[in-house]
Amino acid sequence: MRLLPHPTTPAGPVVTLDVTATRQPGNALHLCYRLDADLTQLRVPASRAPARADNLWQRTCFEVFIATPGAGGYAELNFSPSGEWAAYAFTSRRVGMHPAPLRSTPRAAWHRTERGLELQVEMHLDGLLPAPGDTNLQLAVAAVVEEESGTISYWALRHPGEQPDFHHPDGFVLELPGNDPADTRGAQDA
Repeated sequence: MRLLPHPTTPAGPVVTLDVTATRQPGNALHLCYRLDADLTQLRVPASRAPARADNLWQRTCFEVFIATPGAGGYAELNFSPSGEWAAYAFTSRRVGMHPAPLRSTPRAAWHRTERGLELQVEMHLDGLLPAPGDTNLQLAVAAVVEEESGTISYWALRHPGEQPDFHHPDGFVLELPGNDPADTRGAQDA
């Protein structure tokens, strides 16, 4: 699926930004982001030891917002090329933000390619959402891209507002079915 820049922010040196998302057995989610861009024109944070960190959205990072149908709350996860990551839970739109109580650290692997960056993320959803693994998910997939000039563009599957707002409920357009509860394989067996 192709992410699009918000109409008020330029695409700049980004040619394309694609993402795939799949549910995995064991209540896991797999995400793959592919950024095709001239990296010499982008600010890409330097690598660090993987760790939880705040304010990653202020620089180049890839994001996913996860909700379940009918629930007011949702989760937000940010992944920086530095290796840092963040996970938050909200009780409703932009309300009640607190660190999400993850049962395991998301596994994020960044790779530089000839044409840009690729991110592979594997994360277990247990503890992130108050819903069993057989519950459908609604995702808002997004990215923030910062140029060397400091210009920032905001990317998403859908931009429902006049200003960039990844938290907007109409941006949760990707639906993933729940896992078959009879499937007891773990994510490592998939």
